[in-house]
Amino acid sequence: MPSPVFRAAPVRVRVPATSANLGPGFDSLGLALGLYDEVMVRIADDGLRVDVAGQGADTVARDESHLVVRALRRAFDRLGARPPGLEVVCANRIPHARGLGSSAGAICAGIAAARALTVGATLTDDEALQLATEMEGHPDNVAACLRGGFTVAWLDQAGEIADAANTTARVLRVDPHDTLAAVAFVPDEGLSTEVARGLLPKLVPHADAARNAGRSALLAAAVTLGRSDLLFAATEDRLHQDYRAPAMPASAALIGALRAAGHAAVVSGAGPTVLVLTTKDQVQAVITTGTAAAGAGWTALDLAVDGAGAVALGTADGAWAGNGSR
Repeated sequence: MPSPVFRAAPVRVRVPATSANLGPGFDSLGLALGLYDEVMVRIADDGLRVDVAGQGADTVARDESHLVVRALRRAFDRLGARPPGLEVVCANRIPHARGLGSSAGAICAGIAAARALTVGATLTDDEALQLATEMEGHPDNVAACLRGGFTVAWLDQAGEIADAANTTARVLRVDPHDTLAAVAFVPDEGLSTEVARGLLPKLVPHADAARNAGRSALLAAAVTLGRSDLLFAATEDRLHQDYRAPAMPASAALIGALRAAGHAAVVSGAGPTVLVLTTKDQVQAVITTGTAAAGAGWTALDLAVDGAGAVALGTADGAWAGNGSR
């Protein structure tokens, strides 16, 4: 079999923000949101050049440790391709360390770009999901980022993907009802996923687990059937949010205020962003209530549901708007 070759022109990929868990669906449910990172990648003659604009521009690395670069390398390895050099330009809009899937976005952007740049070898959609899950450690955010829409992700064997060689990531992707909308309240300060996960107990009461299983099933029905009257009950959680609340007291207080007003508010992923699932005609009411309750230090984002997931937008030229240094 001939070795893969590379496209001469740069490629540009776009990846959506994501919210995982959505209340009861811990490590399984995900939703793609209309807030995007864009990445341009070009095969260079040698070396590595990384430019970053937007979110994280002052803090992220510009070397091989950059997450997009690591994902590119892993994907090229799976494709059997060895690029001589890379030029990577990132335009970041997804806030970092806020529970909106920035790391999943970076991983999926690298994988999507490697797929688009390589001719003569392919990664299937399932193989891309598997690789992204291996890098992220769990499939909920990467599944929604790659596929878009509302996703249910799972592993076909128990255990962490990185520790189980025979574990395979799976996903069911469905279109949410067209009335569904989301509002994210994003705080100025972030919280690491590792800190948030470290607060979770090893065991939970059976009654709480059973309640969450029922609420997760109800949420899937509410989101896909457009049953907005069920969203509040369907987003109740007893598995993770209360345990994590001490690390994000302002988020917990905001969720309490929003839910007291009847809005289906949850922690987005590992937090500290607060996400409200609502309908398009209620977005402004949610923003008004949440802004008043949150006070200073929060930004409200009216986010559509993304239906496309990670997409290659075609070739790009040197005038691409995301490149702040050309």
